[in-house]
Amino acid sequence: MALAHTLPGMVDTDHEHMLRAVELAAGVRATTSPNPWVGCVLVGADGRRAEGATQPPGGSHAEAVALTEAAAAGVDTRGATAYVTLEPCNHHGRTPPCADALIDAGVARVVVGVADPDPLVRGRGIERLRAAGVEVTTGVAADVVAELLAPYVRHRETGRPYVVLKLAASLDGRTAAADGTSRWITGEAARADAHRLRAESDAVLVGAGTVRADDPALTVRHVGGRHPLRVVLGQAPPDAKVHPALELTGDLGDVLDELGRRDVIQLLVEGGATVAGAFHRAGLVDRYVVYLAPMLFGGDDAVGLFTGPGASTMADVWRGRIAGVTHLGDDLRVDLYPSVRSS
Repeated sequence: MALAHTLPGMVDTDHEHMLRAVELAAGVRATTSPNPWVGCVLVGADGRRAEGATQPPGGSHAEAVALTEAAAAGVDTRGATAYVTLEPCNHHGRTPPCADALIDAGVARVVVGVADPDPLVRGRGIERLRAAGVEVTTGVAADVVAELLAPYVRHRETGRPYVVLKLAASLDGRTAAADGTSRWITGEAARADAHRLRAESDAVLVGAGTVRADDPALTVRHVGGRHPLRVVLGQAPPDAKVHPALELTGDLGDVLDELGRRDVIQLLVEGGATVAGAFHRAGLVDRYVVYLAPMLFGGDDAVGLFTGPGASTMADVWRGRIAGVTHLGDDLRVDLYPSVRSS
């Protein structure tokens, strides 16, 4: 149902409540995978509210959490409006269908951010609600919701994980000194932020060369959160800190297919320069996160962000879209997206 069918003034209210649902979903971003991170706001006919967000796998979905909170707080759900970032499910998985739960609770209207691309849902939740007489409005704050759920959507549509390439460099684009030393280019705030990226990723990938050179643990340490699956391109030494790790070789597309089959929704690629260059040139990166430190190596003998051949002419230079720049202590975080998504 189009937004034009809503009452005057309702559009702004819908947007406000949906943005709150987005906040709830973002708060559980690192705990729900491989299930989508979803937020729900229930607004009763009298204006009283209840909220919920998806619990870890095996737990309740956002709609069920909000309905439980409503019951505990005495919020009457009959005639209520539910604001949900993702289309309510209409199938039995680990939990009962959320569409049926909303119908049984007497919810009169459901506002959906984006439809669920999962083949088990894909419009069926919306159809179920409308068939039961529930008014459904879709597409509210869809751009914000789509950005939040981009890794989930990418995985459901392609079977592959959403690839985030993390890079850290000096202002002159260098990642290590000529003797190979690289710790630490960025400060504590940027390193903690990078660990948050790890915590919200299902897997983190490096090349075997980086393992041999730096012996990284690739665990989550500076923030709370789970450790991701550790993936090495090639073979890591048996005593490396990265173990236990999944060791893979071959075409990068095949690697992504394999990780997708393992329910890796978001993959964080941490390099080094050879692996970073390979993912970049193959057009397999969905988002670049570049940490820039206020330092200069001052020469051409330090290690760059990528190894391998680059653009030979200006016409071939890769150009992206900067989506955000964030101060992290003395450093900057630059979020960069491809201008046009490669296949």
